[in-house]
Amino acid sequence: MAVKILILILLLAMVVSLGLAMVSMMRDKGRGTGTVKALTYRVGIWAVLFLLIVAGLYTGVITPGNSLHRAAVQSD
Repeated sequence: MAVKILILILLLAMVVSLGLAMVSMMRDKGRGTGTVKALTYRVGIWAVLFLLIVAGLYTGVITPGNSLHRAAVQSD
């Protein structure tokens, strides 16, 4: 459960970083480095999030759902 909460926090951090990049771009009119920094943070957060999901799936902490399997069974 803690891993899922951490994933949600990282996703929220990505959205906040995108918002900060937009505000920085509008405020500086594209001349500052704030937009690049915010987008760099977003890429870093994405890399951590990706590695966390892969490690969680590999170790069994996160298990994929059976929603596709259930949908296939129900349609038959």
